[in-house]
Amino acid sequence: MAVQYAVNIPPFAEPATLISLAVEAEQAGWDGAFFWDHIVWLPQLRLDVSDPWVLLGAVAARTERIRLGTMVTPLPRRRPWVVAKQLTTLDHLSGGRSVLGVGLGAPAGEFAAFGEPAEARQRAALLDEGLRVLDGLLRGPVDHDGDHFQVHSELLPRPVQQPRPPIWVAGEAPHPRPLRRATRWDGVVPLNTDGAMSPQQLASYLALVEPPPAWDVVVAGVSGVPASEYQDAGATWLVEGLWPGDGWVDELRTAIHNGPRR
Repeated sequence: MAVQYAVNIPPFAEPATLISLAVEAEQAGWDGAFFWDHIVWLPQLRLDVSDPWVLLGAVAARTERIRLGTMVTPLPRRRPWVVAKQLTTLDHLSGGRSVLGVGLGAPAGEFAAFGEPAEARQRAALLDEGLRVLDGLLRGPVDHDGDHFQVHSELLPRPVQQPRPPIWVAGEAPHPRPLRRATRWDGVVPLNTDGAMSPQQLASYLALVEPPPAWDVVVAGVSGVPASEYQDAGATWLVEGLWPGDGWVDELRTAIHNGPRR
C-alpha cells in the first residue's frame, strides 16, 4: 500500500483560519489533517489555543475524503469516556474518517499547572488504563474497576467504523516502552526529540519490537528525502508540520497548497 500524506496543524490561530487550513489540505490532495491537542502549550508565549475537537467537527462538515484526528491527545489528562464520545461524534460527522492519536502528553508543566499528575510513570499508568477504558467504551458496555477509573456504563451510538476508529500511540525514540505499548493498538507515531526522523532512525526504532501484522507508522519526515525511503523503513503515513514561529500560518498554507512531497 502506498504511503499516505497528512498535515499536522498547531491550534494556535483563529479557529476560522485553522479550519480553512485543513479544508484546503483536502483540496490540495492530502490524505489527512490532524490538530495538536493542548490547553496552553508554552505559557510564556501567551498563545491563543483552540480546542482540536471543535475544530475537527467543523472540518468534518466541510470535507468528504481526508482522515481527521488529533496528533496527539494527552489521554492521561482526559476522561476516557469524554474522549470516546468526542471521537464517536467526529466519526459520525465525518462518515467514518476519524483517527485518535494519543500519548503521555508534553510539556509536563501543562499538567502540573492544572493539578494533574505530571510525573512520567503516573502519566504512563493513566495512559494504559485510559486506553483500555476508551477501547471498551467504543466497542460496547464496560464494567471496569481499576486503579484510576471506575466505569460501569455503555455509550451510544457506536462509532461508524467498526469495531472502532484507529488508535495511534506516540512514542519517543529511542525508548522501547512506548513502542511496545503502540504494538497493542493500531499504529505508532514515532517522535524524535531532534525534530524530523530519518528513514534510518525510523527503521532502527521499529526494529526494537516485533510489529503487528498490519499497523500504521506515522512519521514526520526529513525534507528532501524520498517517500520511498520512508516506506522501505516501515512508514505508512508521512506528516508535514512545522514549529509555530513567526509567519507559520502563511508558511504552512504554502506547503499545503504545494501538495504532498511524493
